[in-house]
Parts: sequence; structure tokens; C-alpha cells
Amino acid sequence: MQVYADNAATTAMSRTAIDAMLPYLDNIYGNPSSLHSVGQRAKEALDAARETVAQCLGCEPREIIFTSGGSEADNQAIISAARFGALKGKKHIISTAFEHHAVLHTLKKLEKEGFEVELLDVGELGTVTPEQVAKAIRPDTALVTIMYANNEIGSILPIPEIGAVCCEKGVLFHTDAVQAAGHLHINVREQNIDMLSLSGHKFHGPKGSGVLYVKKGIPLVNVIEGGAQERGKRAGTENLPAIVGMAAALQEACDHIDENAAKVTALRDKLIAGLSKIPHSALNGDPVHRLPGNVNFCFEGIEGESLLLLLDAKGICASSGSACTSGSLDPSHVLLAIGRPHEVAHGSLRLSLCEWNTQEEVDHILREVPRVVDYLRNMSPMWKDLVSGKKPFMLK
Repeated sequence: MQVYADNAATTAMSRTAIDAMLPYLDNIYGNPSSLHSVGQRAKEALDAARETVAQCLGCEPREIIFTSGGSEADNQAIISAARFGALKGKKHIISTAFEHHAVLHTLKKLEKEGFEVELLDVGELGTVTPEQVAKAIRPDTALVTIMYANNEIGSILPIPEIGAVCCEKGVLFHTDAVQAAGHLHINVREQNIDMLSLSGHKFHGPKGSGVLYVKKGIPLVNVIEGGAQERGKRAGTENLPAIVGMAAALQEACDHIDENAAKVTALRDKLIAGLSKIPHSALNGDPVHRLPGNVNFCFEGIEGESLLLLLDAKGICASSGSACTSGSLDPSHVLLAIGRPHEVAHGSLRLSLCEWNTQEEVDHILREVPRVVDYLRNMSPMWKDLVSGKKPFMLK
């Protein structure tokens, strides 16, 4: 049995997205910036996709900028807020210690330019409170950027409440919603969001497609120079097939968001209950305020990379953290941020489900993971030290 349980890394494209894209890979091939009829047919499709995305997010079409993905959208939002904040003498930025590297690396770059970055503690559950944000905001704060839901451990943050704090204090608020879009109800107006990033391939759309929502009146800095596409804010001929596919996938996801969440949450909870029976293991992230499809565990005494390889041999595709950093030998910065020791953080497993997963697939995972964990522990010198009492257990 082949089980794909790495949907937080990427999802398979839906038939809806593929069918929506096909005409724009074949007959409707014009450049949306061209004035002739072929180009104008392409522009009509671009405008329709923008309208669809805007409706899904609760904003105006003119507030939608199409990008190559979440990383580009994060970069443009953060750099723009920083640049215009600096013009007003505001060079303080607030974020969290467990953001995606698209955010953290951009903030590190800004630090080298003289900005002060304050990373809020996320505690053992992986969240921040509106009170933490309110306390951290200063007169010179240019931006608060906090993710909607964590990509590794699945914790959902109190975005509407954080947005309300920022609105009250007159500070721009950006959220990386790459893991949330299409899976959680988002309305940027009601949730006090000034800027939001999302990526098409996280909800059965194509890779290389993304969105930056920017509230009307907020200035943007170009991170890609060139033509005047996207109202002059993002140069380069629009990837129309990908944009159309992303819009179709997002619409489908939003239309079925509640039924999908109910199904996936039930599968998630069954996995969590089963894996919790493995001795010296621990669930990572908030057990209640959690993405429907996210399961993340640490198993003491093993290495996550070995666990992934053996599970793959059993037909289970999973991750030990973010797919963007899976080539790194360093423990997950997210797990370190919630207080997991290095030795424990190395033994992590992320299983991320979608509405296409089945009960039979979850049963297969629950059969194989305990066997593989036991096998790896029996050959691990680290586990022998723990069992012999030479070193203390860190997980119950």
C-alpha cells in the first residue's frame, strides 16, 4: 500500500485544477498584457481568477497580487513594510521564533540593514497570545508578521485577535497563511489582516503559484523589477495556467472546507491516539487549536531520517519537519522553539493528511510506525543508554 502523508509539503493537483489549466496550456496562450484579441482572452481569464481568489479571501480583486508562491509573497510583504516603516523612523519588527524560513531569513537580512527584530516566545504548545503582541509593540514598530498556522507542528494562532491588537495600535499586520488557506476559514477584513501570503500547491493547486493580499492603501516595494504587470508591483508575464489552476483549486477547497476538515480531523485524531501509545513519545503542537491534517510526534532514542527511510520502504511518505529544510542535519528550529531538546527534536515525524486519505491508510500507518520505531530503537546506542539508566528519559 502506498500512503501519501506529506500534504504539508505539497499536495497532488486536483482534477478541477488540471481541467481549469488545460485550455491555457493549449488554445488560450496569449500574453495578458497584449492588446489583441488573443491577449485579451488571456486577460479575461486572469481577471476572473483574481476575482475568484478575492472572493475566497473576503477582499477586493485589486488587492490581490499574483506571485510565484508563498516565499515570494512573504518577502515582498515584509520588505515593503520595513522600507516604508523606515521612512517614518520605524525599524522595529515583531515576529515569532518558529516562522517559516521565508520569513525568518528575510528578517535576518533586514537585521543586517539596521532593523531590530523581536521574535516572540511560542511556548511549549507553539502559539503566541494577543497580550504578548500588545506588550511587544512600540512606537517604532513597523510590522508584526506572525504565521496563521505552523507548517511543522500544526498549531493555529489567534490571528483575528492579534490583528485586532495591531489595528488598535496602528501597526501593519502580515500573516503567512500558506498552511491555512483552503483548510481554515479566512476573511481578511473580519480578521484584521493587512497582508497575507498563500501558495497554490498546498491546496491541490499547481506549484509555482501564489498570492499576496495587500490591503488597499498599503504601499508595496517591488522585489522583481521589469514590466508593469500586477499593477506595476510584480514584474514578469503572469503564469496564467498556474494562476487559473490555483484559483479553481482554492474555490473548490473553500466550497468544501467544513466537510473536508471534519473528515481529516477524524483521521488525524485516530493517528494521534494510536501513536500516543508508543512509549517515550510526545505530540508536538497545540492538541486543540491544530490544523485538521497535522500530526507531529517526537520518538525518543531514534533519528528522524532513518525513520523516514524505513517508512518509505513500507510505502508511507512522510516528513521529519519542513520539506524546505529536510536536507539539513540540524534539528528543527520549530521543535527547538517549543522547548524540545536537541536529542529529542532529531527523532521527529510529521504526518500531514488531506481529504483524499482513507481509514485504511491510517490503519497502515498505525501498524508500521510502532514496528519501525521499535526496530530502530533496538539498534540504537542512544536507546540502550536510556534503557540502561546511563541517561535519563526526557519523554514519558
